[in-house]
Amino acid sequence: MEAGMGRDAAEITTKVLVTTDLMGVSTHGVRNLHNYLKRIATKGLDPHARPEIVSEGPGWAIVDGHNGMAMPSAYLAMQTAIDKAGQVGIAYAGARNSCHFGAAGFYALMAAEEGMIGLSMSNDIPSMTAPGARSHITGTNPLAVAIPAGEEKPILLDVAMSTVAGSKIYQALARGKGIPDNWIVDGEGIPTTDTSVYPHSASLLPMAGHKGYGLALMIETLSALVSGANCLTEVGSWLFDKTERPTGHGHAFIAINVGVIAPMDVYRRRADDMIRSIRRAPKAKGSERIYLPGEMEWDKRVDYEANGIPLTEDIIKSLTEIAETYGLDLGEVNSELANR
Repeated sequence: MEAGMGRDAAEITTKVLVTTDLMGVSTHGVRNLHNYLKRIATKGLDPHARPEIVSEGPGWAIVDGHNGMAMPSAYLAMQTAIDKAGQVGIAYAGARNSCHFGAAGFYALMAAEEGMIGLSMSNDIPSMTAPGARSHITGTNPLAVAIPAGEEKPILLDVAMSTVAGSKIYQALARGKGIPDNWIVDGEGIPTTDTSVYPHSASLLPMAGHKGYGLALMIETLSALVSGANCLTEVGSWLFDKTERPTGHGHAFIAINVGVIAPMDVYRRRADDMIRSIRRAPKAKGSERIYLPGEMEWDKRVDYEANGIPLTEDIIKSLTEIAETYGLDLGEVNSELANR
């Protein structure tokens, strides 16, 4: 709010970032707050922008973020898809003139919390290569799918189309840690463990080779070609130079209202049966548990809700610098939050 955002937009952004940290996905949580604020300071993001639905039909809608913070735009688009799916069974909502929207899983879970299957995805600045290429072709283009159950927690798959998310390269570099040799390739297309060459002269490898590359193009289509957002090299970087230039990211959200297709009580029972059947499957030697997608994150959420979210030194330093920049007293902020 000190940077100019309205309370509603600021609270949605905060909810997305903190919930992400609560699930243990620190690469996409409050760690990135300083990058978003930097873009606001250089006018690369408009803190006063209000996302709006600019066109729609019974089962679809397009949201224009007007170059504001991405979380409110993504939240509006996903909620719109959920509302429309409640009427017609399945709905798509695209968003354009946006930016980096954080963790895709947050928005997919919005649908699962309403008893619907949720999909969320986004394009990004090209940083991933393709089979046969030696340069950037597509973005890492995350995809999340949330599947509601009955007594069990929703299944949550949240993955980038690259072998790893680009943020993990930056995190390794910041912490002085090495990376495996199957994460990035250099300018000649040769695998490397040198984190300092990414992204200017190195590219991420797509997960599962041509399969990850193909899925990235599907996400580019739904997020950008359909929504009218920037596509491939048109997308700007939300992290590095030219922070005064809008990035033009695009997102896509799909909600599937299971209850209008199949009896919801039957579906929930079968979903629980499926989850429990997988857990009971024979385990590999040395394995103690078979995890469903998202179970590790749900376990962390239970732990962090009880004991607090752990913050690394670099995140603490970043938040402290933000507080100093905007004249905030962290002690007073924490006290105010504790009393709310």
